Amino acid sequence: MACFLVPTAEAVVATVVQKAVKKKEDSKGTAKEYRFSEKLKWLNGMLWGGSGMLAFEHLWHGEISPFFPFLTAMENPADTVEMLHEMATSGTAMAVLVTAVWTGMVLLSGRVQKVPESEQERAGERT
Repeated sequence: MACFLVPTAEAVVATVVQKAVKKKEDSKGTAKEYRFSEKLKWLNGMLWGGSGMLAFEHLWHGEISPFFPFLTAMENPADTVEMLHEMATSGTAMAVLVTAVWTGMVLLSGRVQKVPESEQERAGERT
């Protein structure tokens, strides 16, 4: 019903953090490939894209309306309780999973960046 709101809220926070980190990195002159703001951009893309697709799916199934209160579950108090439960369970689980996948991507990219160029060249020659 409204599970997409949790990753959307995380995306809003991550976007604000990314802008602040990017501004700080620009003032320091950090090399582009080592910028944390670039990695936060990956997280934002995953969160905004997933939230957008979920919102479209809920719109498609009539769970979102163009009129107040926008979420059909908020029209009935019993449905509101169910909606909040879904947000707490499904929404939080989706946000945590996306963040965990992003963390894995960041760790993996850090390992790849630390490999000396000579080893990368030798690996390229073997393939």
